[in-house]
Amino acid sequence: MILFPAIDLKEGHCVRLVQGDMDQATVFNDHPADQAASFEAQGFEWLHIVDLDGAFAGKPVNAEAVRAIVSRTQIPIQLGGGIRNMRTVEGWLEAGIRRVIIGTAAVKDPAFVREAARQFPGRVAVGIDARNGRVAVDGWAQLSEMSAEELGLRFQDAGVAAIIYTDIARDGLLKGLNIESTLALAQRLTIPVIASGGLASIDDIARLCEPDCAVLEGAISGRALYDGRLDPEAALALIKSRTAAHA
Repeated sequence: MILFPAIDLKEGHCVRLVQGDMDQATVFNDHPADQAASFEAQGFEWLHIVDLDGAFAGKPVNAEAVRAIVSRTQIPIQLGGGIRNMRTVEGWLEAGIRRVIIGTAAVKDPAFVREAARQFPGRVAVGIDARNGRVAVDGWAQLSEMSAEELGLRFQDAGVAAIIYTDIARDGLLKGLNIESTLALAQRLTIPVIASGGLASIDDIARLCEPDCAVLEGAISGRALYDGRLDPEAALALIKSRTAAHA
C-alpha cells in the first residue's frame, strides 16, 4: 500500500481545490519544491503531482515548478495534467518523471494512450476522474457519457501501469475515500488501482490496510496532509506495520 502525497500546481503555487473548482483554491505553499522535499524527508516513497493549469489548457503550464521538484527530490514522481500527445509524454519522462498520468486523452484519444503504453512500458497511467459514475474531462470541467468501469476496461490489455481513480464529489472535502466504488472498479480490472479523493484521517489509512483493500496499489492524500488532519509519521507507520502483519 503506497501513500502518495499530492502536490497540485496552480500558477506555480502548491494548492488544494474543492471538487476540482479552480475558484476554490487554497495556497498551501508558494514553493512546491520545498513541499516536495518535505514530503520526501517525512518518509514518503512516491510523489503525485498534478499540473492543474495544464489540465485546463491541454498542455504543460507549470513545467518550471515540476522541474524544480525533480531537481530537489530522489523519490519517483507520477505526474498528470495536460498530457495530450506523445511529445509531452516523452518530454516529461526525459525530464525525470517516473510515470505520466493521462486523463482527458484517455477518453478522447484512446489510441494515443495505447501507443504511449506500448512505447513506455510501466510508465503510463490513466487518470479516471468520475462524478456520479461518469468520467469528467478537461480539468473536470466537462462530463463525458462514459462510466469509470467502461474507461478502465478499454485499457485492460494495453499495458497501462496503473489507474488513478478519483471521486470528484469527495475531492478536497475530507469526507473519506469512496472505498466501495474504488474496490468495485479494482475488482473488474487487472490494472492496479490507486484511490483518490476525500482521504481525511488515520481512519482512512486503517481502512486501506484491511485485507479487502490489498487489491489496491495505494491512495493519494492531499488536504488532510496539508492541514494537519493526517500525521505523516503515524500514517506511514500504520501502513508499514499492517503490511508486515499481512506478509
